[in-house]
Amino acid sequence: MSIDAVLSRISEIRTQIDALRTGSTASATTTATTASTSTAASSSSFADALASVTGGTAGTNGVTATSSATSVDAGQGTLATGSGATGADVVADAKKYLGVPYVFGGTTTAGMDCSGLVQTVFKDLGVTMPRVVPDQADMGVEVPSLAEAKPGDLIVPKGEQHIVIYLGDGKVLHAPRPGKDVRIVDNWYADSDIATIRRIVPAEAQTTGTTAVASTAGASAGGTDLQTAALLSLLQSGSAA
Repeated sequence: MSIDAVLSRISEIRTQIDALRTGSTASATTTATTASTSTAASSSSFADALASVTGGTAGTNGVTATSSATSVDAGQGTLATGSGATGADVVADAKKYLGVPYVFGGTTTAGMDCSGLVQTVFKDLGVTMPRVVPDQADMGVEVPSLAEAKPGDLIVPKGEQHIVIYLGDGKVLHAPRPGKDVRIVDNWYADSDIATIRRIVPAEAQTTGTTAVASTAGASAGGTDLQTAALLSLLQSGSAA
């Protein structure tokens, strides 16, 4: 495709974007109907490209909506990256359950036990965890020591009869025992007391390929917006051919 054709295509799609933004509709003539079909296809392609850049999904009329958390299984020996959750998200979600009473076998705000709390928190974030501590203790990747633990990691003591969520700064959040509620306390475990420390999701947000594409496009165009980045993605994929 020649440079002139590429520029013409970009101009055409930008015109279609402006029409979508202002709520313009095509004329009801036969010629306009034919053109509308072409426009819809182009707009759909652009919406898909824009969604790939922003991490959202294309909605009705080409409007981009934020994707909901993807349900992924917590793996063994690997981090569950598919949901996009991080250790900070684990901490933030767990704090929503502060004050919930301990109920053996519970997994709701009416009551939950230690492993029920962990399972529920990760379910909220789109990660499927096993129900009981011994199985949860096999998920994710092992952290060698408390010194290397990050917020959102899970600490399982020897005997695997309990599990707590590490918050950082020597604090943990857990559902202790009957008569108590979900709370934050000082971590009382030493490395010698611990069977395993597990990291289920990345401690921090990971740089994705789409982010890199958007950043590269922005740098090369001197502040190019997401729409132009999407156009570049569309053209690179051959959709504009």
